[in-house]
Amino acid sequence: MNAHDLHTALNRPAWQPTRPVAPGAAEHLADLAVEALIDEADLSPKPGLVDRRSSGAHADMTLGLMHASALALWPCFRDMADAARHHAEIGQPLRAALGRIGREGEAAMLATTAGVNTHRGAIWALGLLVAARALDSNADAATLAQRAGRIALFDDPAATNQDSHGAQVRRRHAASGAREQAQQGFPAVTGHGLPQLRRSRAAGASEAHARLDALLAIMATLSDTCVLWRAGPQGLQVLQQGARAVLDDGGSASLGGRRQLRQLDALLLRLNASPGGAADLLAACLFLDTAGSL
Repeated sequence: MNAHDLHTALNRPAWQPTRPVAPGAAEHLADLAVEALIDEADLSPKPGLVDRRSSGAHADMTLGLMHASALALWPCFRDMADAARHHAEIGQPLRAALGRIGREGEAAMLATTAGVNTHRGAIWALGLLVAARALDSNADAATLAQRAGRIALFDDPAATNQDSHGAQVRRRHAASGAREQAQQGFPAVTGHGLPQLRRSRAAGASEAHARLDALLAIMATLSDTCVLWRAGPQGLQVLQQGARAVLDDGGSASLGGRRQLRQLDALLLRLNASPGGAADLLAACLFLDTAGSL
């Protein structure tokens, strides 16, 4: 996002919440966020990712570790919802509070996982969405994503990690990452993941297959910085083309789609490439699917 776009976005008419969630709802929103993380981890078979079958391309992760990490983040999401209720509007004070709480949540995650980064990207994405829902109990999924994007436009002055893997990849490959995805209102989720989830359900797919199709729709369009970090542009091309091939062959529920899914998984494992950015956005998709319809 360039300076002109940022100025324009920040100077949109101020938004005031129409109906903040009730005090006890912060705990419920934390429940939904953790449930989305656990559902994403459990979903199988996910190409290159930790699931019920294996650790995918992650030698340092297991399904049990993903569950423990998700549960450790419950206080973080609850506190983010409470912060949104306290500040009651989108602005710099709310963004600063979310940044502080997010860093505390990341510390709790790393303490639980012995230093393994299981959910850093998910803290960012789900934290923004939890805050957006806490500000307004009426908004639908698309509106929630846009509200979250407006929060993300504000900088966190206390942020210190300016040389993350994602930041290095963005500089090296001129790719947009989690920050830009959030600032734009999560287009990979609202424009691809959620519509595919609902199309697959409407076509009679099981919930597991509908969620796999949603993940593949995100993979097919996202410049996943996790894959770029591990496997470069070649790996990203393999991911995007492979995900589109599954969907073009009838989706994860079809015979041809399952064959394409196995091939994609094998290719990603050979490249040691894990689409962690897409996994984080699937969790965001599952959260929006529930929270956006409450």
